[in-house]
Amino acid sequence: MSFFFGMLVGLTIGIGLIVAFARFEKIRSSRRSFLAKTVASFARMTVQDSRKILPPQFYPPWVVFSQHQKLVWLNLQLKKIWPSVDQAASELIRASVEPILEQYTPAILSSMKFAKLTLGTVAPQFTGVSIIENESGDGGITMELELQWDGNPNIVLNINTRLGVALPVQVKNIGFTGVFRLIFKPLVDQFPCFGAVSYSLREKKDLSFTLKVVGGDISTIPGISDAIEDTIRNAIEDSITWPVRKIVPILPGDYSFLELKPVGTLDVKLVQAKDLTNKDIVGKSDPFAVLFIRPLRDKMKTSKTINNQLNPVWNEHFEFIVEDASTQHLTIKVYDDEGVQAAELIGCAQVALKDLEPGKVKDIWLKLVKDLVVQRDTKYRGQVHIELLYCPFGTESSFKNPFNPDFSLTSLEKALKNVTVEEAADLKRTMTQRKRDVIVRGVLSVTVIAAENLPAVDFMGKADPFVVLIMKKAETKAKTRVATETLNPVWNQTFDFVVEDALHEMLILEVWDHDTFKKDKIGRCIMTLTRVLLEGELQDGFLLDGAKSGKLFLHLKWNPQLVFRDV
Repeated sequence: MSFFFGMLVGLTIGIGLIVAFARFEKIRSSRRSFLAKTVASFARMTVQDSRKILPPQFYPPWVVFSQHQKLVWLNLQLKKIWPSVDQAASELIRASVEPILEQYTPAILSSMKFAKLTLGTVAPQFTGVSIIENESGDGGITMELELQWDGNPNIVLNINTRLGVALPVQVKNIGFTGVFRLIFKPLVDQFPCFGAVSYSLREKKDLSFTLKVVGGDISTIPGISDAIEDTIRNAIEDSITWPVRKIVPILPGDYSFLELKPVGTLDVKLVQAKDLTNKDIVGKSDPFAVLFIRPLRDKMKTSKTINNQLNPVWNEHFEFIVEDASTQHLTIKVYDDEGVQAAELIGCAQVALKDLEPGKVKDIWLKLVKDLVVQRDTKYRGQVHIELLYCPFGTESSFKNPFNPDFSLTSLEKALKNVTVEEAADLKRTMTQRKRDVIVRGVLSVTVIAAENLPAVDFMGKADPFVVLIMKKAETKAKTRVATETLNPVWNQTFDFVVEDALHEMLILEVWDHDTFKKDKIGRCIMTLTRVLLEGELQDGFLLDGAKSGKLFLHLKWNPQLVFRDV
C-alpha cells in the first residue's frame, strides 16, 4: 500500500515540476521578448529622448550634454595622465624634431641638439573638439582638438657656432594655440577598432617663445637669436604641421598608405600687380614677390625685383608640389626691396587650392591685405594678377596636347600630359632642373573685334580710339585703324605674330585716343598666352586696366610648332 502511495506522490510531484518548469519557460520567454523590445526601443532613442527619462545625475562622468562639460572632462583626464604624457611626448619630440633641427641649422651655426627636454607640469587645455565628417569617410574617423598651452617646459638646446662658441640656449615663456588633427584609420573589427593613429598640427594659430643663453645674453652675438628662432619654426613646420603627419601603429600591419605623398603639381604664373602702396619716401617702391604653399626655405619661390614701379609686370612661372589639395593654400607676399635693410611687406594674398578646377587655368586678381589671419586693416594695398593650373597625378587631361610627349616637357606641357603616381618620386628632382629643351613656338592670330563703353576723353563727349598691340618679349608692334567719334568702336582687324617662346611671352593691348597734336592713353590689357595655348582658340571680352570703364573684345588663335633649344 505504501508503494502505491509513494508512486502517486512521486507522480504528482513530477507532474507539478513539469507544469512549473513549462510555466517558468513561458514567463522567461515573455521576459526575453519584452527585453528585446525594450533594447530595440532604446536603440531608436535620440539624445533628447534620453534626457527626458534619465536625470543628469545618473549619467556616468564621461557622458556629457554640452561642449563645455565635454571639454572639462577631457581636461581633467589629461591633467591626471599628464606626467606619463610628458615623458612619452618628450621622447617623441626629441626623436622627430632633432634631425630636422640639424637639417635647418643656419650657416652661422654648426649644430643644434637638445640637452634637456621636458614639457613641465602644466598640462595643455582643450578649448574645442570636433569630428570632421566630410573627411572621415567610411574607413576612418578624423577628430580635431583645439588646445591652448602656457606651459613651464624645461627645454635647453646645445648650440655650437662656426666661431667655436658653445651656447646652452633655453627656450622659455612658450605660448601656443592651435588645432591638432587625429586620424583613426583604418577601422578594423579588432579592439581598439582602429589600426593606427595619425596626428598632425592642423592649424598653428599662435606660437611665441623667448630664447635665453644660460648664464649669458644671447644679444651679444648679432643675428644668432633670429637664426635660432627661424630654425625652430622651420623644424616645427616641416616635422608636424599639416599636411605632414606622424603615424603611430596600434595593431600590426602595413600603414604606408597613410604616409604623406604628393598628389599633384601647381603651376603658377605671376603676371603683374597694380596700384601697390608706395613704401618709399623718395621715388617708388621696388616690389618683388614671394610665393609658397608650405613656408619652408627650400619650398618658397621669389620673383625678380622691379625697380621704382607701383604697377610691376613680372611674367614669371613657378611650380609647386601639392600634397593635400583640400586644405592647402597658395600664399603670395609682395615686398618692397630695401637693399641691405630688411624688405618691407606691401601686402599678401592667399588662394585655396580646393577652389581650383583640375586641368583648368584660373586667371584671377587678388586683393592684397596686411595680415591673412587678422584682417582688421581695410587700407587698399593694391592687387596681384596670377594664373593657376592644378594638375592631379593620374588624371586624364581634357586638353589636346599639341606637343610630342616623347620629349622633355616644359611645365605647361607637363600639365597637358598624364602624370602617373610612380613618376611623383622623380618629380621633385625634375622640377629643380632648368626646362630648356623645348620651346613653344608658333603663330598667334589676334583679331581686335570691338570695344564698348569707353570713357569720353574729348570735349564733345566722344573719343577717336585705336589699339596698339605689343608682343612684350619679341618687342613687335601693330595697331588698328582709328575709329572716329565713338565710345563703342568696331575694328574687326586681324594681326599675326610669330612667337618664339610662347610660355614666356605676353600680349599687351593699349587703347589710345587719337588727336592731331597728341595721343592720350585710355587703358590697357595685359595677358599671357597660357589660356590660348591650352584652348587653341578663344573669344572673350577683357576689362581695360587704368580706365574708368570699357571692355575690349578679342579673338585669339594659336598655331603651334615645336622647336628645340641648343643645349
